Amino acid sequence: MTWNRADGRRADEAPLGVACDESGSDGENLVGGNTDVFAHAGVRLPVGVAEAAVREVRDRIRSPAEEYKAGHLLREKHRAVLEWLLAPAGPLAGQARVQLTQKAYLVVEQAVGLLLDDGDEAARIVFRAGRRAFGDGPWARFLGAANRLLRVRHDGEPQPPVAEFYGAVEALREAGGPAAAMDVLARLADTHARAQAYRDRLLDGPPLVPVLDPLLPAIVRTAVSWSAGGRPVVLVHDRQSLLTEDRIAWIVVTARRHGAALTGLRLVAARDDARVQLADFLAGIARKIASDELNGHGDTELTTLLCPFVAAGSVWGDEGSWARLGGLPEVRAAGVVGRDG
Repeated sequence: MTWNRADGRRADEAPLGVACDESGSDGENLVGGNTDVFAHAGVRLPVGVAEAAVREVRDRIRSPAEEYKAGHLLREKHRAVLEWLLAPAGPLAGQARVQLTQKAYLVVEQAVGLLLDDGDEAARIVFRAGRRAFGDGPWARFLGAANRLLRVRHDGEPQPPVAEFYGAVEALREAGGPAAAMDVLARLADTHARAQAYRDRLLDGPPLVPVLDPLLPAIVRTAVSWSAGGRPVVLVHDRQSLLTEDRIAWIVVTARRHGAALTGLRLVAARDDARVQLADFLAGIARKIASDELNGHGDTELTTLLCPFVAAGSVWGDEGSWARLGGLPEVRAAGVVGRDG
């Protein structure tokens, strides 16, 4: 037996295998897209156990589909199968976690963080004022403008993204809101130079890690979460076009910088690995349950079943739905990505 003198771990300790998949990806379009929640799930199970669980799902649902997805389990007629999968005595209990990202909050967090030195707290203040304080129209305009300010692509909108964003900030100021939020907006109104500098940097080429992408930081947080205590971890992930060699290298380096003993990340086709299929199930199920809670029509029983799987480091701004989903997110939960990518 040998030991790593730097951190006290056994040098020959076998890495913990965690299989991953996501649900809710809309690229850089985080507001006004098809989904308002992004979910990334990690599952640690022996391959044989995972294969048995997938077979059980198929035997219970009996769909002719070659590849099962979360949608199969979310159908009302298969409610019992869904409850079995998430149950405290089910196959995933204690063996899976899911990182949730409220997309609108991620946009505000990244935009305000780009422009203000105290961006984390300032973003929470503005977001929690939100639609209730400023009204539906001004708030939707602000979210859309913040999204367009940050995204790499500019599709020739009539108004340049920097000018559009500061017009939306002024609209919020005119609408009025809580004193703390108005103070943040006043400071935002004086940050044109930072916003323009960010847009100018994009002219040199797209960043390796776009600030609006929720997948890469979610993978990092997954690695950090499973590597608590210094346990070496290897991730097995469903193939994604975004996961290029350079970005995988970024994930490994960033995860290690945040304390994870991440030994590598391997890409597979979900249909070829039952563990990834289970991660796909959990990500899709969690995204739907969380979105329902966010929009005020959650299912209390399903939310209760999901709670033990929800990672504390999730990126979430809506206090009411988060109280039902799991608790309070860690401060700067999305901070593994630099503002400039």
